[in-house]
Amino acid sequence: KGAIMRLGEAPKMAVEVLKTGILPLDLALGVGGLPKGRIIEIFGPESSGKTTLCLSTIAQVQKEGGTAAFVDAEHALDPSWAKTLGVNLDDLLVSQPDTGEQALEIVETLVRSGAVDLIVVDSVAALVPKMEIEGEMGEAQIGLQARLMSQALRKLTAVVSKSKAIIIFTNQIRLKVGVMFGNPETTPGGLALKFYASVRMDVRKIETLKKNNQVYGARIKVKIVKNKVAPPFREAEIVITQEGVDKEEAIVDVALEKGILVRSGSFLKFGEKVVGHGKEEVKELLKKDADFREKMIKAIGQN
Repeated sequence: KGAIMRLGEAPKMAVEVLKTGILPLDLALGVGGLPKGRIIEIFGPESSGKTTLCLSTIAQVQKEGGTAAFVDAEHALDPSWAKTLGVNLDDLLVSQPDTGEQALEIVETLVRSGAVDLIVVDSVAALVPKMEIEGEMGEAQIGLQARLMSQALRKLTAVVSKSKAIIIFTNQIRLKVGVMFGNPETTPGGLALKFYASVRMDVRKIETLKKNNQVYGARIKVKIVKNKVAPPFREAEIVITQEGVDKEEAIVDVALEKGILVRSGSFLKFGEKVVGHGKEEVKELLKKDADFREKMIKAIGQN
């Protein structure tokens, strides 16, 4: 029983999602968040905000009463930055595995337990096979990591789907040698993750934000390059400052883009009401007035 059924008799067809808490990203994903029971890949150059996006999503999961785990293969998790982003460090499950095999076994155990809603693996490039660790420096180890990832993902896909957990793999980029035409960029860890991931996000820093010649943040662009649950190739722009992800800026940007907030000279109007003189005033109002924030997000969702 349950081995085969008619698709129309399946109990639930709609995609269940887990909100990231970053409005433009949730909208770009097409279903309002990250699909549950799926594998996600976030890749991009160094310091483009991959880990920050993951930690911000962890904070949102915890806010909604869920449990999150962080498998820190890079051994580079910064607890103070995680706290700034709203992560409850007391409730966060953390592992710093020695080998790639150990990391992926931990992920499988967490998924099978059914007690974890989100697992972040940071990063695929740092999942070093045991044989490589035990070997000597400079020794050729061809295809070990790709084989490891391929085997792990074959095992994980079905159990993730049943447990409704989400696994996010972050990944670095590498350049292919001798590419004259087309994109020379690729991601380490073989091709398996590209196939098994339901959503792939390309994260790039597009602007360094300065005030009085002092850098205070960065604007990043997230492009959904693969999406199995909604149309792909949508984009989201997010501002990250020393205080974390600027969620108010994100709401204002989306509202302006959709025509929910309208510029009237240097003032911004929501419906017929003037809500602020410039972006900063509206952002302050969003921070202070929960009712106004709720109305704005509702209007964006209906549009």
